[in-house]
Amino acid sequence: MSAGLSGPAALPVLVPRRHLGRWLTAALALLVLGLLLSSLAQNPRMQWDVVARNLTAPSILRGVWLTIELTFIAIVLGFAGGILLAIMRLSGNPVLAAISWGYTWLFRSLPTLVQLFFWFNIAALYPRLSLSLPGLGTLWSTPTNSVIGTFGAALIALVLHEAAYTSEIVRAGMIGVGQGQTEAARALGYTPLRTIRRIILPQAMRTMLPPAGNQVISMLKTTSVVSVIALQDLLYSAQVIYERTYEVIPMLTVAALWYILLTSILSVGQRFIERHYARGERGTR
Repeated sequence: MSAGLSGPAALPVLVPRRHLGRWLTAALALLVLGLLLSSLAQNPRMQWDVVARNLTAPSILRGVWLTIELTFIAIVLGFAGGILLAIMRLSGNPVLAAISWGYTWLFRSLPTLVQLFFWFNIAALYPRLSLSLPGLGTLWSTPTNSVIGTFGAALIALVLHEAAYTSEIVRAGMIGVGQGQTEAARALGYTPLRTIRRIILPQAMRTMLPPAGNQVISMLKTTSVVSVIALQDLLYSAQVIYERTYEVIPMLTVAALWYILLTSILSVGQRFIERHYARGERGTR
C-alpha cells in the first residue's frame, strides 16, 4: 500500500443500465391493453348482464360437460393410438413402419372438419354393418346409423385426428432417448416391449410433455367443430340460445370464457406434470 493512501482503495460502484426504451414500450403496451379492456367493459353492446345470466345456464353446463367428455375420450384413445403408431414407425418391420407412416400422412393431410363430415355420412357408403364368415353366412347385421350416431361420428373423427398428431410427438420423444439406453436394456434381458414401457417412454416424457400438453389444449378447442353436425357441445349450446334471442356477442362471450377457463385448468395441470417429470434437473422451476 502506498504511503499516500490511508485506507483500502474504494471499490467501483456498479450502476444498472437504464433501459428507457424498454420502460416506454411496457408503458405503451399497458396503456393499449387498458384502453381495450375499458372499451369492452363499458361497451353496452357486450351486455354483461346477459353473459352473467347465461354463464351457468343448464344448457351451457350440459355443453361444457359434453366438451369435456369428448376431449377426455379423444385424448385417451388418441394417445394410446399415437403411442402404438410411434412404436410401429420405429420398429424394424418395414410393413408396420409403412402402415404407420401412411396413416400419419393421411390423417394429418385431412382437415378435422372433412373427417367429421365423412364419418357423419358414412351410412351413405356402408348402409349396414355386418359380420359374415365363410360357410356360416351373416352372423350379425345392423344399420350403420344405429351404431355410428352423431356422438360416435364426432368421436371417431377426433380420435383418428389426435392419434396422427400424437404419434409424431411420441416418436420425436423416443428418438431423443439415446441408443445406449436400448442397448443396455437388451443386455439386461429386457424384451422390446418392456424396454419401451420401462426405459424409453419414461425418459421421453420430459421431451414429449410440452408438445403433448399443447396438443391436449388444441383438442379441447378442436371439439368445437362438432357443432356443425348439431352435437350439443359448448359452442352449439351457445348458438342455440343466440339464434333464439339474437344475443350473439354475449353468448359467444360465454362460450369464450368457458374455453378460457378449461384451457387454463389444463395449462396448470400440464405445468405440475412437467415439474414432476423434470425432478432432478438443474434449473427446474
